[in-house]
Order: sequence, then C-alpha cells, then structure tokens
Amino acid sequence: MRALPQRLRGGLWIAASAAGFGAMAIFAKLAYAEGVGLETLLFLRFALGGACLALILRWRRQAWPAPALWPGLAAMGGIGYVGQSYCYFAALRHASAGLTAVLLYLYPVLVTLLAALLGRQRLSRRKLLAVGAAFVGTLLTIGGSLAGTPLGIGLGLAAALIYSVYILAGERLTARAGALASAAVIMLAAAVVFGVLAFHAASPWPASLAGWAAVLGIVVFSTIVGMVGFFAGMAKLGAADAATLSTLEPVVTLVLAALFLGEAVGGWQLAGGALILGAVVVLVRSPVMPERRAG
Repeated sequence: MRALPQRLRGGLWIAASAAGFGAMAIFAKLAYAEGVGLETLLFLRFALGGACLALILRWRRQAWPAPALWPGLAAMGGIGYVGQSYCYFAALRHASAGLTAVLLYLYPVLVTLLAALLGRQRLSRRKLLAVGAAFVGTLLTIGGSLAGTPLGIGLGLAAALIYSVYILAGERLTARAGALASAAVIMLAAAVVFGVLAFHAASPWPASLAGWAAVLGIVVFSTIVGMVGFFAGMAKLGAADAATLSTLEPVVTLVLAALFLGEAVGGWQLAGGALILGAVVVLVRSPVMPERRAG
C-alpha cells in the first residue's frame, strides 16, 4: 500500500490539530456543567498536559531548554499563558463557545497591528484591508445570535490581546529553546500558578465520570493532539500553510457548539466569521507572521 504524500499527511495532522483545539471550548462547557471549577480545570489541563509533553521529550530524546532560558519561559507560562487561558475559559462562562472562539481568533490581526507599532513590520495596503475586514467581521459576530454578555465579550477580546503580546514577547525565546521543549516548560509553569489559585479558591474538582471525561478531553485532544499535530503538520507543510489550515479551529468550534450545545448561528454571524477567517488567511500568508502554538 502506497504511503500518503507528504503534504496530504501534513494536512491531516493540521486537521487533527484544528479539531482538537476547536473542541476545547465544548469540553470546557461540559466540565462547567458538571461543577468543575475554572482554576482546577486549568490546573489539570496544564499539569497533565505538561507531564505528557515531558514524556514525549524523553521518548524523542530531545533536550530541555538551556537553564538560561528557563526564567523567560517560566514567565511566559506563569504570567502570559495564565492570563490568556484564564480570560478565555472565564469568557466561556459568559459567552457562547462560538463567539469566544471567533474572538480569540482575532489574535493574528492584533499581532500584525502590534508588530507594526513596534516597528517589526510594515502595514501594506493588503494588510490594512485585512485588518479592516476583521474589524467589520467582529462587529457582525458580536452583534448577532452568537450570545455573549459584555463581560464575556471583553474577556474574549482580552484573551486575544494577551495571546498576541505573549506571541510577540516570546517569539525569539521559543525559537531558541525549541517548540515542544518550550511548550513543556510553559505549561508546567502555568500549572504551578493554577495549582496555587485552585488551592486558595477551593476550586471544585471533577465529582463525576462525565466531569473527568471532559477534563481528559481537554488534556488529550485539545492539548496533546492539538499541539503535537500542529508541529508535525508544520514540519511537512511549512509555517504559513500550517497556520492557514489551522483557521479550521473556530469553524470546528462553531459546528460542535451547534451539535452538542445547541448554539444557534445566524447568517450575519457566518458572514462575520468568514470575514475574520479570510483576514487571518491573508495575514498568515505574509512572510513576517509569527509561527503559532507555543503552548
């Protein structure tokens, strides 16, 4: 039996990654319905996910980052990724899974704007049109049937903004340390912070089989499969093609939210989401767009 072509295998890896990341909001909603606390959910995600990544590093005989890089990576995990994850998962308590996913996917637009402000890249006419399209798409998405309170919308936008700063701040550091090794350190650092927060908040643990299943779904599919799939696909396709295909993530979230959570999606919201994803595709095809998925 003939092996699949390399680009097809890369595409399948990215599709699996997008499906895993796209399902994260659904698993989180199901975990909340079973009484799992936000801090505990995030502690378990990062602790179990980080441990699995550490085992993958050992299995691949891949070195950990140099000691000089650990403080920076720990700060990325304990501050940047903690802030982004907390805002994203808190937003899911006040907004639909579809709206939260679409708002988070504004991060490539914000990265482009912030990089221009910092002098790292120039805004061409094409990029300005893409940014404008994403802004219009956001207004259409927020203003329609994808439900969300002002707090939920604000938290979703904050998650995208923090993630954008996180990417720009850690772009060179993660490149020096290696993608998977960086992710392992970042996730374990985030686990320490969320462990402290969960203890002080007396955050509830899963009390049912369904609750544990939702948590393990986030760990296995939305963390391990998502990250490993993205890096494996990127190795076969390149960063630009991998990032373009990863725009399937919010589409997966919208479909799964409609199927399993009964979330309605109207025509204006579909148009808004299409504008945002179209803008993202334009931006990630630009050669200066940073690679994604550090953790």
